[in-house]
Amino acid sequence: MAYVQGFLLAVPQENKAKYKKMAEEALEMFKGYGCIGMQENWGVDVPDGKVTSFPMATKMEEGEVCVFSWVIWPDKETCDKAAEQMTKDMEGQEMPEMPFDGMRMMWGGFEPLVAWGEGSVR
Repeated sequence: MAYVQGFLLAVPQENKAKYKKMAEEALEMFKGYGCIGMQENWGVDVPDGKVTSFPMATKMEEGEVCVFSWVIWPDKETCDKAAEQMTKDMEGQEMPEMPFDGMRMMWGGFEPLVAWGEGSVR
């Protein structure tokens, strides 16, 4: 069964091009570890909430945009092996500068429950 890693973060509007470049480079790397799909989504209609919302969850600041993305793996085992291998491969390397505040990024792993349409995974 497919396994989806979901991500939610806030990116400064001025860093959109840097973020896109970083995401494109990450995609190439993830593909080498077995990723079967990835999508990065730049927020265009992400309202504030009264109780909870994407902006509240990411502690979005003035001038930032909410990004919602996911990486699709064939299964959780492939994802776990990829994470382990990426960690080994990056050992001793300096972490590149991120175009966002990684402390406010959220992520989690999910199994598809209901899927339909172009680009959906099961």
